[in-house]
Amino acid sequence: MNQVFTVEGMTCGHCEKAVIKALMQLDPQAKVAVDRTQNKVEVDSAQSRDALANAIADEGYKVVN
Repeated sequence: MNQVFTVEGMTCGHCEKAVIKALMQLDPQAKVAVDRTQNKVEVDSAQSRDALANAIADEGYKVVN
């Protein structure tokens, strides 16, 4: 299922990599695209929206929606 999150706090390439890594650890088959200039993270994964949001939040970023 494809889901889009608005994520605050991503300011650099390291931030992008941290978010991608967290999501890939949760679901190694996921497809993840990050656009930090738009504060967007798009994830195509079988995991629930809550699980994905929690993985992002656990890295220290605020999931707005």
